[in-house]
Amino acid sequence: MAAIEANALTKSYGQTLALENLSFEVREGEVFGFLGPNGAGKSTTINILLDFIRPTAGEVSVLEMDAQAQSRDIRQRTGVLPEGFETYDRLTGRQHLEFALDSKNADDDPDELVERVGIADAIDKKAGGYSKGMSQRLMLAMALIGEPDLLILDEPSTGLDPNGAREMREIVLEEADRGATIFFSSHIMEQVEAVCDRVGILREGEMVAIDTVEGLRDSVSGGTTLRVSVDRIDNGVVNEIRALPEVSSIRTDESPPSLIVECNGSKTTVLNEIEEQGLEVKDFQTKEASLDEVFRSYTTEARV
Repeated sequence: MAAIEANALTKSYGQTLALENLSFEVREGEVFGFLGPNGAGKSTTINILLDFIRPTAGEVSVLEMDAQAQSRDIRQRTGVLPEGFETYDRLTGRQHLEFALDSKNADDDPDELVERVGIADAIDKKAGGYSKGMSQRLMLAMALIGEPDLLILDEPSTGLDPNGAREMREIVLEEADRGATIFFSSHIMEQVEAVCDRVGILREGEMVAIDTVEGLRDSVSGGTTLRVSVDRIDNGVVNEIRALPEVSSIRTDESPPSLIVECNGSKTTVLNEIEEQGLEVKDFQTKEASLDEVFRSYTTEARV
């Protein structure tokens, strides 16, 4: 079952095309990472999901409801942590939460909410005295109200220190375990890699890739770097390894003698071939492509 289903979404602002035939699906109960460089259309997509703006063409359903015709019902079942939202300086944390509780007709305990996000001692202080990280935690607490079926988190770690970011990730995973669907948009690749089941990469208003992190790694050339320490360098063997379909490139290092192989397939096949060609494998190390490297691969002109 799809929690979000977008079909051929297009959004134009005059002559500027923000989205072009964007189609994707977010499965119920998954944590879906939504990535893209600045200007790719991420905020436009989120605003269409929440019916803050209307698409020029195409359609989208959220929680099996029409995002335009049933937006009020969708918002009742959705928690949102928007990017760039500012708290009200003169209101306390408790007053922010009470406003959100009233808007959703929810009966969550405000003290339990702020305890969960780590600002229990600031609930009755005015938000004007909050740090950026504290304000972000308060916004997360507001998003969690009513045990929403869908959480839309736009740059949720903004302003958080490493401990705060870790606690935020733990909350995301707890919500997923509860059965919520999480739409997770972030520039912080480590955050996405740590929590997301699948990742969609947006570029210039188009979805250029959707897969698990591991699947995205496998889809790009050089998804894994294999460094193999051998007893000697043999150019004939190097050429044989280079010809393997699992190998995208190979280079050598003389000290100590090593083969550095960029793999896009089975590492075992490469190691077996090195030994069959008469070299002694003394040791080997692997390094997986980071999500950041995968992201760069899909968002540069070279992959057009």
